[in-house]
Parts: sequence; structure tokens; C-alpha cells
Amino acid sequence: MDLSNDWKFTRRDVLKLGAVSMSALAIPRIVAAPATEAARPPVVAKVAMEVNGKPQALDLDTRTTLLDALREHMHLTGTKKGCDHGQCGACTVIVDGRRINSCLTLAVMHQDSKITTIEGLGTPEKMHPMQAAFVKHDGYQCGYCTPGQICSAVAVLDEIERDIPSHVTADLGKKAALSRMEVRERMSGNICRCGAYSNIHDAIADVAGGAA
Repeated sequence: MDLSNDWKFTRRDVLKLGAVSMSALAIPRIVAAPATEAARPPVVAKVAMEVNGKPQALDLDTRTTLLDALREHMHLTGTKKGCDHGQCGACTVIVDGRRINSCLTLAVMHQDSKITTIEGLGTPEKMHPMQAAFVKHDGYQCGYCTPGQICSAVAVLDEIERDIPSHVTADLGKKAALSRMEVRERMSGNICRCGAYSNIHDAIADVAGGAA
């Protein structure tokens, strides 16, 4: 049986088929999500913590970072959101005596924690010694990283006082010296785009009573 007549196309037919095929590829395929995958409401948890000496009780989405809880819910905007990936240190706060990047931790993980932000260290009328030293030694320029720098610096001196070694501590059996290398290593997680590092070091050394 000769079926050749069934498969004869004109040039116009070929162009039409090509246009239809390209249109089908260009139109995105829309598939309705199953009802079980519909957007679910956020899970909310009660979180209680002490911030700058004051009790705080919040109802928070469990996905809320400590940084966003401080800034958006407690309106403590001194703590800055920089990279939001734990690489710049602008969001550094002190939690239970240890400095952390508040953008990398969830608020619900800090139930009953004691948290100190830059607002809790001092005020313009009564500055913390480290804040006063930053002013004295021009330890800032644009000032965006300064709250994290100061919180980190306060914690650094406490770490050295408690004999917590760093990666450059030469002798783990001896108290770490407040050398320039020690300070640079311990403060390396706090980035200053303006490059005020030498002045920051001078401020830390001033509060510590001198450094090499």
C-alpha cells in the first residue's frame, strides 16, 4: 500500500508546525501544587530572655534569627545586619558571656539566655570604657561595624582574662599575652571596610592597660 500521499507537506505546513512546536516550548508549564503542599502557617513559639538586664518575652516565628528578634521585635537597632552570613561580624553580641554572630543563630535557641548588645554596654552619657576608647582613638569611620567591633573587643579582653587561648597563642600552659598578633587574630572575625584596624587595636590596648 502506498502511503506517500499521507505524508506530503508544503513549505507552509512545515513552517506552521515549527511555530507551534516553539510556542509549546516557550510557554511555561504550570502545575498546581497538591493541596497537601499548600503554604502552612508559621510555627510560633514563646521565647523569654534577658536583654541588657531587662526581661523580654516574645512570640516569635521559630525561623526568626536572634539578630532579627533584636532589631525588628525589640527595636535594638544598634546591632547591625551586614552580610547576614556570619562573615563580617557587624551583628556581634554577647550571649551568656560569649560573643556570637547573632545572624547565624535562632532566637528560640536562647531561651533564658542573658544577652548584651551595644545598647547594654553603655550610653552616650555613661559610656563603657571600650566605647570611650573607640572615641578617643578614632576607632571608627563610617561607624557601621562599630557596635560589633566594640562587643567583640569587650569579649576578647574577657577571653584573655579567662585564659582562653587563640590559634596564635604560643604556649597553652601560660596566660596569653595581649600582643598585637593576639588581638589581630581574636578580632579577625570583625571586618572594617574603612580600614580603621590600627585605631581599633589602640583602643583595645588602652582599655587593657597597654599591649605590645
